[in-house]
Amino acid sequence: MQDDVGTVLALPSRVRRVVSIVPSLTEAIAATHRELLVGATDWCTHPEDLDVTRVRGTKNPDLELIRELAPDVVIANAEENREPDLATLRAAGIAVWVTAPTTLDESLGSLRRMLSAITGDVPQWLVDATASWSTPYAGPRRRAIVPIWRRPWMALGRDTFAGDVLRRLGIDNVLADSLERYPKFDPAELPQYDVVVLPDEPYAFAPNDGPEAFAGPAKCVSGRHLTWYGPSLTEARRVLTEQLQ
Repeated sequence: MQDDVGTVLALPSRVRRVVSIVPSLTEAIAATHRELLVGATDWCTHPEDLDVTRVRGTKNPDLELIRELAPDVVIANAEENREPDLATLRAAGIAVWVTAPTTLDESLGSLRRMLSAITGDVPQWLVDATASWSTPYAGPRRRAIVPIWRRPWMALGRDTFAGDVLRRLGIDNVLADSLERYPKFDPAELPQYDVVVLPDEPYAFAPNDGPEAFAGPAKCVSGRHLTWYGPSLTEARRVLTEQLQ
């Protein structure tokens, strides 16, 4: 079995214990076979009633605690998690499945492969998510700046999952040709744009925190629906479309 970065994993015929150190993947496993999850990060907020051992954050997981949980596999992401941490887990004999999608279609395929390998199922929510995004967008298009942080200001740049989600909704990222995936920028020195899209994570932009820095109109949107790939994709198209109106 091969993950998104080409690593071949030897998993047991039946996986019984999973630790997830990516919030969206925690939700994906929980929505498919919750009983498999034995550990998740402090940032794994969905489902809200998830009762598993917490292993700190995505960037500073408690590796010793993860080892003590004796997982059959740890689920990680190439961007969200640090390679030295993943290497330490592998050195301890723990299988690590790494996801690395940068587009919506890649995320749907990545989820299908991961869930098929780990849970043995392609869940109905993934079928529904795939169907919800199957119809191409045919309306007018807008150009956008998509900040993800302030102090310093940073935005979506090239090759990002969230940028592709917005593209599928008629929103074209004006920094999509940047040399960086998350370039720094000055709000006073931007290319021409039609709208500012402000997600509430990773920075918690809100109507009173963010829009005032820009001359153009701003839309506050759900960061989970924009940046998570998992069960939220079943409703993300509807939710984001309404928020971007």
